[in-house]
Amino acid sequence: MNAQRVLQWITSAHQTVYQRTDGRLGHRLLTRPTLLLTTTGRRSGMPRTACLVYAKDGEDHLVVASNWGSERAPAWLHNLRAARRSEIQVARRRTAVTAEECSPDHPDHPRLWEIVNRVNRDLYRQYAKKLRRPLSVIRLTPVTGAAHD
Repeated sequence: MNAQRVLQWITSAHQTVYQRTDGRLGHRLLTRPTLLLTTTGRRSGMPRTACLVYAKDGEDHLVVASNWGSERAPAWLHNLRAARRSEIQVARRRTAVTAEECSPDHPDHPRLWEIVNRVNRDLYRQYAKKLRRPLSVIRLTPVTGAAHD
């Protein structure tokens, strides 16, 4: 089993713990902060949850649509493109958010890219060097008054 598959397995197990403990355990994965992003499946209409490393920019949470360095964008990105509203869970706190995709041609992308790379120890930059597709930073902005525990 290669290193990427091992990390995917660890993340899957981590997400299970995060969800089953309702965030009491699981906020960090290998020292990196993680959140649970729940989107609505664009075809199924069913809730879909992904565990993602995140960075903060003020009140916003930033995630990267890296899909483990795959040429295929992650399903959650397609779901967010279809319906920008979603929910994040950080530890035990759930918040409704609106997503904005900041592709490399977005004016904020260079600044946000540096923030997310710092938190994830330059892993996204390593992925970007190998990929033909651009990696977007997704800004998740809280919907005013929508946080709940």
